Amino acid sequence: MTDAEHNKLILVQLGWRPFFQQQLGLEEWEYPMLRVIAQHRNRLELLGEAGELGLDLRPGMPAITVGDWLLLTPEGCFGQLLERQSLFRRKAAGSKVTEQLIAANVDTLFIVTSLNEDFNLNRIERYLSLANEAGAEPVVILSKADLCEDPESLRRQVQALDPLLLVETMNCRNADEIHKLTPWCGTGQTVALMGSSGVGKSTLVNTLLGKRVQLTGSIREDDSKGRHVTTGRSLHLMPHGGLLLDTPGMRELQIVDCDDGVMATFADISSLAQKCRFGDCRHETEPGCAVQDAIGRGELQERRLSSYQKLQREQAFNSATMAEKRARDKSFGKMVKAHLAEKKQRKF
Repeated sequence: MTDAEHNKLILVQLGWRPFFQQQLGLEEWEYPMLRVIAQHRNRLELLGEAGELGLDLRPGMPAITVGDWLLLTPEGCFGQLLERQSLFRRKAAGSKVTEQLIAANVDTLFIVTSLNEDFNLNRIERYLSLANEAGAEPVVILSKADLCEDPESLRRQVQALDPLLLVETMNCRNADEIHKLTPWCGTGQTVALMGSSGVGKSTLVNTLLGKRVQLTGSIREDDSKGRHVTTGRSLHLMPHGGLLLDTPGMRELQIVDCDDGVMATFADISSLAQKCRFGDCRHETEPGCAVQDAIGRGELQERRLSSYQKLQREQAFNSATMAEKRARDKSFGKMVKAHLAEKKQRKF
């Protein structure tokens, strides 16, 4: 095998595909191509043909996240961030009016939720909206099936969200059950895990990788919630050849710029809404509301409509707030440039 063939194999294993290759000019073929495999506060860990490298984050660089593909200059400096095939993002936790990137170029999202007191259909719909907006295939994994008296009943509730939704029930500690997930873990495929703290993500990571790379926490008996144990995002190579991206348990996951994702997740409601008498129907007490009619006939749950409306309001509010911040930042930037230009002109 030639060096070129070996390097190409390495890139394919890391998820390189024609989508990224088509973004390169002839002169850029000689540049090192690397994928971000871990992200720290001021530094990135990269992996590519030349092996593992570190790159310091500096002012002026674009926002970068785990899973991104970068080109470095021959001198080893940042050169270019390649266009992403998929991107997960959220509104930053707390009162900050900023957007946080979670992961890029993910093919499949494993949405992990446990079959105990933490089971929550609204939360699953939130993650589904995120996956649909990002452009990744969602797979719901119902963990801790060994601790649930009737896992099949809960599985049917999740399946009812979408007949085509992929749902797997399993005990994440049992390596014999991991074969259920192998279709999404082949060579060059990137899988991300998301879910609340304590649902078994770290246990699943360890089982998928066949070794212990993440600490696991116990369950609090009073509320069946787990202790948060994963603190960073990183990519790991799986035995089947795929790449596994683990993310910390998210205590707060507010969506932003996610209208398409919400509409796709609630396609049943979107379809019904087109039959409402009024185009601006709020699906409350308006006459001729097809959505309320479906609820009355038992074809749609009131809970699902409430979840849909909540996510719609949230994403609309956060998107508007973010847009206002961008406008203020742009206006401030123009003012600073004008001031500096005027100051420079006075010197002459």
